[in-house]
Amino acid sequence: MKQSLSPRRALLAAAAFTLLQHGACVWAGGPASDAAPVAGARPALGSLTPQPANALPPAGMVDDQATAGASQGDVATLMQLIHDSQLVELRTTYNASYGASLFFYPPEMTYYVVLFQDKHFWRVIRSQDEARAESIYANFVQQTQRLAEVEIRRMQIEAQKAFIDRVIAINEDRARRLQADIDVARTQQARVDDYQRQMQGNAAALNAQKLQAQAQLRDLQNQVNQLQRQTEQGLPAVGR
Repeated sequence: MKQSLSPRRALLAAAAFTLLQHGACVWAGGPASDAAPVAGARPALGSLTPQPANALPPAGMVDDQATAGASQGDVATLMQLIHDSQLVELRTTYNASYGASLFFYPPEMTYYVVLFQDKHFWRVIRSQDEARAESIYANFVQQTQRLAEVEIRRMQIEAQKAFIDRVIAINEDRARRLQADIDVARTQQARVDDYQRQMQGNAAALNAQKLQAQAQLRDLQNQVNQLQRQTEQGLPAVGR
């Protein structure tokens, strides 16, 4: 909940003429616009506009301190004072897209309490009793708190869902990368297995050839020895 104590007459005056062209009344129907501002975003009060006369307030927005007809007159007066830069903004409170403001008109020692949603005036109450004006303002602030609960909760849930979606996307990407690594590993493993089987077959064949060569070598050595003995038959033994 944010409050402002400084007047912003230039912004108020800049939009007052446009507001006067739309007429003035107290009640507004449903959401003020298709796209409400982000919670806590503060539009210039001079850009606020009165709501249609035949609209109804949201559930829970009740004020028994002024009639619709009297409030319509107060809205018109407030618009003119904004246009003439005669008001001092004493307090403004925002809860999500809902807000309440307390203005002071020094020449008549009069207070104007405003309730609005998005950029549209909802209620305007006039009083010369400071305590009453502060009480109405506090009541309006409580209403903004109550009305903003659903909106704030919706934004929180939206943020949570967006966060979960981002986490899902990150994990999906990670899963794709891991699966790609597994696929590469499996392909390479298959190649290695084929290579190992090939090498084992080659080794077995070479081993068989080696055994055959060894047997052939033994036969040749035996043959050589026999021939050597035959050649040396009848000769003195070597070393004797």
